[in-house]
Amino acid sequence: MGDVITDVVARHGSALVHGTDAAALISTVPGGAGANVACWAARSGCRDVRLVARVGADSAAWHERVLRRAGVRPLLAVDDEAPTGTVVALVDAAAERTFLTDSGAVLRLSPADWSPSMLDGIAHLHLSGYLLFAATSRATARVVLREAARRNVPVSVDPASAGFLSGFGVDAFLAAVAGAELLLPNADEARLLTGLSEPAEAAAELSLLFPQVVVTLGEMGALLAAGGAVTGQAPAVAVRGPVDTTGAGDAFTGGFLAARLAGADDAAAAAAGCLAGAEAVTTVGGRPAG
Repeated sequence: MGDVITDVVARHGSALVHGTDAAALISTVPGGAGANVACWAARSGCRDVRLVARVGADSAAWHERVLRRAGVRPLLAVDDEAPTGTVVALVDAAAERTFLTDSGAVLRLSPADWSPSMLDGIAHLHLSGYLLFAATSRATARVVLREAARRNVPVSVDPASAGFLSGFGVDAFLAAVAGAELLLPNADEARLLTGLSEPAEAAAELSLLFPQVVVTLGEMGALLAAGGAVTGQAPAVAVRGPVDTTGAGDAFTGGFLAARLAGADDAAAAAAGCLAGAEAVTTVGGRPAG
């Protein structure tokens, strides 16, 4: 459950200088954290992946078509008033990205867009934290989380954005995702949620609030924590010449969840997540190539 976004990815080789031009390679590709996770889960072996999201009528047909082609069943509400969300991703020479985000229809996902039958036959629910950053989509997320708890469907949450999370508030975020079994922050989000500077300490602290925590560390891999202690670390897969880090964390999540659902233990699932993340940084945008 999450966001479908149109990504405009601008890869610039030189530093940006205020008030003038910089040469860039610009691509328009499908994205969105929730949609990216769904596509990577399908790519990693999940046979039935469903995505609940809201898109604008301006590009709904395109997004539905590319999701189906990726093996994802789109359960998309179409908004006739707001356009599909758009992200401008500025990607520098080191492949690091900075986002400018216009959420558009994403945060208008409402309880009316949801039906409990969407969880029929589902083994796991993943929630993109972007939905928590506006009242309407947050209310929808809470409805879905309650239904998942009623059905004993385990839930994972990605905090999504340190920038938006800071504005929303740590306490408000933790209250909104109470009951989730798995938290998947990156290092910056883990630091923000705990006030601790070391990712390992932050992971351990967060695992006192959630049964399992996985903190992604980019080129340093990922940390696993449970019960107030770090329980393992998965090394990153080496990548020669990364192109774009957009969606690498989403790829990790999709690979990790797919492996878990296939019966892998936590260490093997984290390794699968790192492998998907490594593949993601070799392509432009946050989805699997092809």
